[in-house]
Amino acid sequence: MTWRVFWIGILALGIAGTTMGTALAEDAPEPIQLFDGESLDGWAIHHVGEDEEVDLWIVEDGVLRTKGEPFGYIHTTESFESFNLTVEWRWPEGVEPTNSGVLLRIAGEPVTFLTRCVEAQLMHGNVGDIWAFYGATVEGPEDRFVEIEDHAALGDFVGVQKITDAERDPGEWNTYEIALDGDQLTLVLNGELVNEATGLEVLAGPIGFQSEGGPIEFRKIELTPIQE
Repeated sequence: MTWRVFWIGILALGIAGTTMGTALAEDAPEPIQLFDGESLDGWAIHHVGEDEEVDLWIVEDGVLRTKGEPFGYIHTTESFESFNLTVEWRWPEGVEPTNSGVLLRIAGEPVTFLTRCVEAQLMHGNVGDIWAFYGATVEGPEDRFVEIEDHAALGDFVGVQKITDAERDPGEWNTYEIALDGDQLTLVLNGELVNEATGLEVLAGPIGFQSEGGPIEFRKIELTPIQE
């Protein structure tokens, strides 16, 4: 092989690689902004009680807020199966942190203040725990797998406890990176891996956030679908 033929071959491979990379970039799914920072467009609300006018979730200054009472959740009107989800959230400064959660693959009608789903926990001190309610499934290492029976409000459910604590102080924004791919779920909080689980039921469902006892705020809510 002459050097001229060799360099022509290298050039051809480079062009082919560039073309392939461009095609892959064009095929890559675009991120979806689930929250527009201005309204509740694309969201629906469930709460416990008969007062349909209750001001449970509001949008102010580009932030989605709930006061935490009554219990319930807000959820997307669109369903998603496998995706990377980035959520920025915080406990308001000067307020005692309480409880909330990111609800994944919501299925069916509400049972109580929750429904069949898997939760990426936001409860203060336990952020990163994973729970599966009302028949939803999740599996994890034996030393972190938990089974709850006859809970007063939620009956029987299972979960996988977090690996480490990476939650920031009230008033500071946290970044939750949630990767749900087939039956596998990975949670990264503020750049640290906080949990991994498998055995999730594979189905498309809405994504939600809980109102569960106290104020919490959300801003960036961005989803990128994972292609098969």
